Amino acid sequence: MTDRSRLGILVPFAVVTLIWGSTWIVIRDQLGVVPSSWSVTYRFTLAAVAMAGVALARDERFAVDRAGWAFAGAVGLLQFCGNFNLVYRAEHFITSGLVAVVFALLLVPNALLARVFLGQRPGRRLLIGSGIAMAGVVALFVHEARVDPHGTRASLTGIGYTLAAVACASGANVLQATDTARRYPMAATLAVAMGLGALTDGALAWVTTGPPVVEHRLGYWLGIAYLGLAASALAFPLYYRVLRAIGPARAAYSSVIVPVIAMALSTGYEGYRWTPLTIGGAALAGVGLAVALSARRPAR
Repeated sequence: MTDRSRLGILVPFAVVTLIWGSTWIVIRDQLGVVPSSWSVTYRFTLAAVAMAGVALARDERFAVDRAGWAFAGAVGLLQFCGNFNLVYRAEHFITSGLVAVVFALLLVPNALLARVFLGQRPGRRLLIGSGIAMAGVVALFVHEARVDPHGTRASLTGIGYTLAAVACASGANVLQATDTARRYPMAATLAVAMGLGALTDGALAWVTTGPPVVEHRLGYWLGIAYLGLAASALAFPLYYRVLRAIGPARAAYSSVIVPVIAMALSTGYEGYRWTPLTIGGAALAGVGLAVALSARRPAR
């Protein structure tokens, strides 16, 4: 891999990780007046419109065949409906920090599904890096579980929702690494997937909570704008390009670093206090990332 191609991976990887590391605090601020499913609906409606605008600016074709519709529908259902509805619900039961740490386990199903469906074999460095990073995740999990103010039953419910979200996200990640995904233009396909996801989100919201609920607080809508534009319309195309270049397993290291970024931001905004356990966990996650990303592209 040349220096230019390596930079072409590391820069979008860093941008996505920084953006997604900040979303947990924003999502937490959205819980309350508006039911979670409606917040997800608003987010991906905005994201779909933005992606459609990008596709039109690039003169990408929206006409896709039956396989394209099936692909976009599957991504919309898994990523932009299932994943985010489950994550938002999880934050009703456990802290955003604990949700972020549990979501770091995305590395595991991504690697397993990539092996089964894509034939990608993890190399030695990837396995070593994964082991180091998972040790850091365990340390962060132990700390977050200790400080979580919710009871055991609520914690287990929140962790269950998060694990289900991880499964949905992993399925969508592996779909994006298939040959089918590469046959269709990125922006146009994502616009369709986000639009289908938003329609499903809206139907789910209406059935489970009733008609749309609107919050008039400016901060809420600024959060929707950030989540829809930066964290969705900008971040997902960047992430999926990285994923296709280095494989689902290594791309999932973004989720390993996200809780560290979230804790760092929380230090300034919420007075988060670091402990030897969290410092050690963050350091292990960083070392694991460095080792894993130094590995060659997954073999087939």
